[in-house]
Amino acid sequence: MTHRPGTLWLLALGITLALAGAAFTAMLWRSYQRAQETRAWVETPCRIISSVIKPERATPHSPVKFRVTVRYDYGHGGRGFTSEQVQRGEGSMSSEADALALREQFTPGQQTTCWVDPTAPATAVLRHGTRAALYSLWFPLLFVFGGAGMAWRAVRTGR
Repeated sequence: MTHRPGTLWLLALGITLALAGAAFTAMLWRSYQRAQETRAWVETPCRIISSVIKPERATPHSPVKFRVTVRYDYGHGGRGFTSEQVQRGEGSMSSEADALALREQFTPGQQTTCWVDPTAPATAVLRHGTRAALYSLWFPLLFVFGGAGMAWRAVRTGR
């Protein structure tokens, strides 16, 4: 079987598309798993200590982003803990209005619920992450199957 340049091009393109799709599929799957993990953690009462918005810039010329820091305390296994993690994978927000809305959900002195990692009780979250990544898996999987099909056809037919 001789390989023409077109066959090698299609083979390389198919493999590249399949690998890129697999990488993005893995990233989305991991995101879904991390969001799912907290749902198995121990539901625990907690108390909000403080809730502040901190403006920040990555560089002097970058736009201002807003980070909401919510400090809360909770007990687990007879010990007291303090955390500032609202949810896993949180970051800063572009919208000050969104930051204000989040801060207003957690007012100082408020009694609420957090979820504590039973294997590492110093880790807790106030909110579960979204499981939306699971519903997006189909898109990178198109690249996996399309790329694999392209590579298979290139090898099988020599085109």
